[in-house]
Order: sequence, then C-alpha cells, then structure tokens
Amino acid sequence: MTDLYQRSIEIILANQHPSGAYIASPNFAPYRYCWIRDGSFLAYAMDLVGEHSSAARYHSWAAKVVNQREEVVRRAIEINGLGKPLAESDILHTRYTLEGKEAEEGWHNFQLDGYGTWLWALGEHRRLSGRSFFKEYVHTIDLVADYLSALWRSPCYDCWEEFPDKIHTYTLAAVCAGLHACSSYGNMDHTDTVQTIRDFIHAHNVAEGHYVKYMGSDEVDASLIGLSVPYRVATVSDALIYKTVDRIETDLRQNGGVHRYPGDTYYGGGEWILLTAWLGWHYAEIGEPERAVPLLKWIEKQADENGNLPEQVPNNLNNRSYLEPWCNRWGNIAQPLLWSHANYLILHTALDQSGP
Repeated sequence: MTDLYQRSIEIILANQHPSGAYIASPNFAPYRYCWIRDGSFLAYAMDLVGEHSSAARYHSWAAKVVNQREEVVRRAIEINGLGKPLAESDILHTRYTLEGKEAEEGWHNFQLDGYGTWLWALGEHRRLSGRSFFKEYVHTIDLVADYLSALWRSPCYDCWEEFPDKIHTYTLAAVCAGLHACSSYGNMDHTDTVQTIRDFIHAHNVAEGHYVKYMGSDEVDASLIGLSVPYRVATVSDALIYKTVDRIETDLRQNGGVHRYPGDTYYGGGEWILLTAWLGWHYAEIGEPERAVPLLKWIEKQADENGNLPEQVPNNLNNRSYLEPWCNRWGNIAQPLLWSHANYLILHTALDQSGP
C-alpha cells in the first residue's frame, strides 16, 4: 500500500466534482451525494494539507446551495417564530446532489450540525488560507447564522441521522462553534446566542460529570469529543471533557477502534475510522501523542491494498445479527468514505504539529 497520507489527499481530490462538491463515497449508492457536514470536514482537511483551492471550491458550492434556498431559510425562521412545526419543504437539507440539487428520494434531512460546521470550517479556511475574499460570502453567512440562531432549540436528527425527537449535544456544539466563528467575519455579533447555547448545554446535557449524547440521556456518544476539538465549547483540559473521553474509552472502545454509541446497530455497530481519528486528535491536542499514535497506526491497518479507508470495520460488533441485513439492503460497508480519509489527515497533521 502506498503512503496513506498522500493517498488520502489523492482520494479526496479525485472525488471532488467540478462543481466543488465532495462525494461522500463513490462506491456506495446511498452516499453518492455531498453532505454539508462531511464536506466541511473534508474542506478543513484540505486546508490543513495546503490544498486551499479545493477547500475554496467546496465553500463556493455550499454557499450557492444556501443562496438558492434563501426563501426556504426565511420561511423556516418565520414558521418557527410562530411556534408551528416545520415541513420538509421548510428546511435546508443535509445532503445534495453534486450539482447542488435536492435529492429526489426521501432522507433524514433536518440536521442542524452540518451548517454550524460549515460556518466553523469557513472561518478555518479564512485563517489557514490567508485569503481575504469573504465579502462574497457575507450574505450567505448571515443567512445561515439567522437560520441556526432561530432553530437551535429544535429537536432534529443527530450527526448519525438518528433520534429526530432529541436535542443533541454534538449538534448544539457545532451550532455554537459556527456562530462563534462567523461573529468575527460576518455582519453580526452572535456572542449572546453562543453563550446561551453554552449555558443550555451545561444545564441540560451533562450527567454524572460528563457530557451526554442528548438531553435526557445518560449515555455518551463518540461525537462528543467534538465539544473539545474542534468546536471549543469546552477546553481540552476541562474536567467534563476528561470524564467524557474516559467514558468513551470505557463504553465505546475495546483496544481497537471507536464505536459510535452503545446500542448502535448500523452494520452491526462496528468500529469507526473517523471516530478513532477524532479520539487521536483529542490526545494530540492535550499533549499525549503516545495515546494518539497507536490510533493512527490502527487506522492505517484498516486501509485496503489501494489505500481506501472504510466507514467502519466489523470488529467487536455491538450486535452481529444486524450486519447481514444491512449488507443485503445496501451492500458492503462504504469504502472509501471520504470523511474517514479527512479525519485521518486531521489526526496526522495534529501529530505533526504536536512535535516529537
């Protein structure tokens, strides 16, 4: 197998559409779309490795997607303000075709985290690329910020596209980070809203000294690492983060990769590449490379002979009886998954920056 770092860059660039959209996975039919969330992490990874033009093309695509749906955003804000439920036609979708169209088949589209992540990633693009072209984005930035500011209290699907009736901690953190970021490059200051969301998280989404998957739960989800890196809702040294990561290690890891959450049954509930990289990213950030490097090495062993990383590996499955039904329904586990490659690059870069 060739060097996975360089191979990951090649795979991401090769799967970027001329429109700027990144396909989530080229070999897995349900994932032949661009997710705002996945694409934002991919753009961030491209910025980290110096492929700023790739990131810029993605952000331009995402901005066009939003601008074409300004009426939808305004309608969502108005309907929400009246206390009425939102219909499918009243929301920004979580994924689009590579040409920026809404998918014809139904999906779990009401997901707020991706748009918060996009605002955050746009800020990182500005910082890492040094490009000062943001006047063309200001209207879109303010549009998305208005949308998130109005709807953040609304239950929605989580980043795994499940539990639509819950208020998810990771989603709140992504929204918080996005609003915080755009306060420095948009037209409006969202400091008060950011603090309100932080206060909400600590009042409602903490139990037994750690962050929880969603309001009312006492379980952890591996995505909670995002509250520290990259969203900075809590510092890497925060006691709540330490306890959360400790619970993730205890509940979601068995000496290999990281599971999503207890009870996950998607393809049996295996070990996810992107989450294993995320845990390593956290350890690199807190100055514990000795804990991050084994995670990096584990990820590298999961690539196939062509350097393709899967979405998850069927090791230590939560419930093996679900693996075959999912394979029969959608085919084998997605491989490559571009988000897996992006988070691998992020971890690799974090370790390089942490020094010897």
